[in-house]
Amino acid sequence: MPPERNTTDAWMEPTDEELYRRMRKGDRGAFAELYERRGPSLYRYALHLSGSHTAAEEVAHDVFLRLIRPDAGFDPGRGPLEAYLYGMARNLIRVMRRHQSVEGAGDPAAEHNILGDLIRNERTAALYAALRELPHQYRDAVILCDLEERSYDDVARLMGCPVGTVRSRLHRARTLLAARLQPLSISSGVTAR
Repeated sequence: MPPERNTTDAWMEPTDEELYRRMRKGDRGAFAELYERRGPSLYRYALHLSGSHTAAEEVAHDVFLRLIRPDAGFDPGRGPLEAYLYGMARNLIRVMRRHQSVEGAGDPAAEHNILGDLIRNERTAALYAALRELPHQYRDAVILCDLEERSYDDVARLMGCPVGTVRSRLHRARTLLAARLQPLSISSGVTAR
């Protein structure tokens, strides 16, 4: 009887870092797989940060365009590739804010979808504005935990900190958001019980 083969090794997905290494060696399939794997979540993250579909698309594409440049700067010793991609997205949004308004005004994609309608809603717009004003570590905790519905362990890995720190930042962020949004609740006739 021949020895049993471990078939799970054949079915294991390559890590982001392995795809990155293969991509750097010219493997276009590895780049496509990495883009397919991380592109949608980067788009959603950029959308939550910017409130604009157009800005989110641009940021998600720019992150990958920068990743293929020879001076991409990713160092696996400093953390996971996914965290590096989120950091690049966050920095691109900051640059965009400095150079132009990314409020979503005139965004044709936002005019014909439900999320665009919700963003234009006064309370939702106020929430996004308050979210954008949070320090980035608090904002990232809210976006990744509450909006992206990622686990605390996953967010801790992405943010490069202990799970307790994620919980603490999330609590602090929610407190800050509640304080910033309280005047809106009072002015719209909502009372606390």
